[in-house]
Amino acid sequence: MGNGIISIQASLTELERSQKVREALLSNYNHAVRDVGHYAIELDPQATSEFRSHVAALADEIATARMEVVMDSPGTLRALLRDFRDKGTRYIVDMRDELAGTARALEEILESLSQTDGDHETRLRASLSRLREISASPVAGPLGTAVASAADTIEDSIEQMKKQHQLTVSQFMTEIRVLHRRIDSLETAATVDNLTRLANRAEMTERIRASAPSAFCVVLIGLRGLLRAEVQFGKEVGEQLAAAFAKRLANSVPTPSATGRWGAEEFITIVSLKKSEALALGKRISENLSGSYACLKMGKSVRPTLQLTVGIIDAGPGDSADRILQRIDLFFGARS
Repeated sequence: MGNGIISIQASLTELERSQKVREALLSNYNHAVRDVGHYAIELDPQATSEFRSHVAALADEIATARMEVVMDSPGTLRALLRDFRDKGTRYIVDMRDELAGTARALEEILESLSQTDGDHETRLRASLSRLREISASPVAGPLGTAVASAADTIEDSIEQMKKQHQLTVSQFMTEIRVLHRRIDSLETAATVDNLTRLANRAEMTERIRASAPSAFCVVLIGLRGLLRAEVQFGKEVGEQLAAAFAKRLANSVPTPSATGRWGAEEFITIVSLKKSEALALGKRISENLSGSYACLKMGKSVRPTLQLTVGIIDAGPGDSADRILQRIDLFFGARS
């Protein structure tokens, strides 16, 4: 009897210890999630505010200790981080474009100043020379001294204007150099995400025309689920899903290659591969890119799914660009 009581007490002690460990782990996890929002970099104020609000709401849900919430929270947190990263990247790209535009405007002003400076100075000095000639001629008489003095004053003013002009040009050049350094740093920060920007149909058509009639393969990828996700969850989720798929696709194809969006649910990539290699690539794309994708809707994780249909066009030296384009349209038309 005594041994039974001791065994029960030991079990209760172990249970209490396990409960305390569980509570400590949950508390630490909750604080870690809250810190993710607290230490978010301030880029776009609206995006940062929304991110912190959604992370705080997730932490509040984790604090309830409901098993389904805790189990789903890592996926939701990853989706929140990915969305914040993408918005941060767009903010950086927009800032880079704005700075590039400012730099171009300054360069145009600088060029205009450089072009007009010489013309104005030449005309002014020619006029000064004429005034001095008049002041020295007998016609000027007693006014000659006054005219010569006025010419000297004007020349001094020209020199002061020239120095100010040179200072302004120097300041412009410094500003331009600073802007270009900032543009370079922003381009470096955005390089990874720029790789996922896909060409449009017109650009891909030009690439095909430029590549034909040499040998290459075109991987055709038709989707099911992209438009359905937009209808079911909203336009923002549809855009997230398309961006996530584009990134996975860009990371799946070899370098060099050209990848673009042919239609709403149609993508193609041009690769310099043999047909057997292109078929293997198409199989990997079909297997690895099909399935569910984590997206965000009002700070909550949703998982729309995509189904892929993949085809290969083996373009040989005898295939014209028009023939290849016709085969692309036939493939995607058969899915309709």
